Amino acid sequence: MKRDNVKNLGNEKGPGRIVSLIVNGEERLVTVDDRDTLLDVLRNKLSLTGAKEGCGTGECGSCTVLLDGQPVLACLTLAVGVGGKKITTIEGLAVNGRLSPLQRAFIDHGAVQCGFCSPGMILSATALLSSNAKPSRQEIQKTLEGNLCRCTGYNKIIDAIESVKGRK
Repeated sequence: MKRDNVKNLGNEKGPGRIVSLIVNGEERLVTVDDRDTLLDVLRNKLSLTGAKEGCGTGECGSCTVLLDGQPVLACLTLAVGVGGKKITTIEGLAVNGRLSPLQRAFIDHGAVQCGFCSPGMILSATALLSSNAKPSRQEIQKTLEGNLCRCTGYNKIIDAIESVKGRK
């Protein structure tokens, strides 16, 4: 990636250090404090608001993003520790303005109600489907254990995930 395409964001004058984050395929230089969470940086410095802070303690999964393809809780992940790693947010799943098949399935199956948990659910399921193209319903349920939803009752979410399994 060319350095001239890099966007330097954050508080360049003051405490902190510059960290190179690869977010949704684009290198971003961000000044972070040692205590800044990845969630804070994504939302407040990069304006990527798809990941939500539900609990702030790693219990709800609303802040889930993919770090080198694996789901992590951005509210518990320090930004200084993820320099150079690939971070995928819900905003990074759409390609050329087209929703991913899983994003589309969530809409088609009515799996999005308030939408607060949807990004974390979709990213957790994306990671599962990339490692297991045809997971069982039980494997899907196990994957979603760390993602809480207060609206749907989970059946429509699981149905949406099952509808895209095995597709590329």
